[in-house]
Amino acid sequence: MIKLKLKFKITVCLVTLLLFGVTSYVYLVNEANGEKLIMSSAKLPLFLSQCVEETAIQPLDTDGKLNVSVWNIYKQQRSSWNPVLTELVKSSELVLLQEAKLSTGLKNFLQENDHQVLMAKAFKVFKTPIGVMNLAKVAAESACAYQAIEPWIRFAKSALVSKYPLSNGETLLVVNLHGINFAWRLKAYRQQFSLLAEQIKAHQGPVIMAGDFNTWRQGRVDMIGEFTKQLGMTEAKYVIDKRNRVFGLALDHLYYSGLDLIEAHATPTQASDHNPIQASFSLIKKN
Repeated sequence: MIKLKLKFKITVCLVTLLLFGVTSYVYLVNEANGEKLIMSSAKLPLFLSQCVEETAIQPLDTDGKLNVSVWNIYKQQRSSWNPVLTELVKSSELVLLQEAKLSTGLKNFLQENDHQVLMAKAFKVFKTPIGVMNLAKVAAESACAYQAIEPWIRFAKSALVSKYPLSNGETLLVVNLHGINFAWRLKAYRQQFSLLAEQIKAHQGPVIMAGDFNTWRQGRVDMIGEFTKQLGMTEAKYVIDKRNRVFGLALDHLYYSGLDLIEAHATPTQASDHNPIQASFSLIKKN
């Protein structure tokens, strides 16, 4: 009888600890994900709301040319991130970052560089937001933040859908996203892209969709191919293609429509676990 009581007490304790652990994890995830917020600022980052609008006047391109960089910056975990990002900002009108961690170091970088900042928070770690970020030489006309929840770990991935004026009178729609990672089935992954595809379908004008798509299996690659074909988008062809791969499949992508691609390349760096994509475009002249 004593042994049975002891076993019962042990079982109750284990169940209690398990429930407490699950409850704590759910609380931490909810606290980390929080609201779907967007940050918009020329200098000091400040989170405002899920969508923002500005009176944008200056075109994003330079005399009909547009340089775009795409980089998963790996939460700035490697010390050499600053000089690499500095070079990308200098050579690009638009830099699209994934896994940007709004640390003191990145805040200082943003204040020292004269670029407009947009950020869509995915989640927070010790009150520090992490998500996707746009660095542009001009302000966006509008931007909205979107979140998609990882099915297993429940932490969020984020995306930014923003619009920038161009010198030919058109408006460029830019989708900067970090794709859901920890899910074998395609349901959540498809839902994330379906929401963004609706924004692209509704837009009249050129489009760039880029980021870390986490296309580590063929089913994901095929699904993205279906979406982009329906949207009339083309994937960049790389002169040098050193994009990071898992199972032989590239994780990072840049798709576009309504622009002429001049050149694209992805060269190695030790500053992140992803190599940046750099692409040059020219605007299509309107009659």
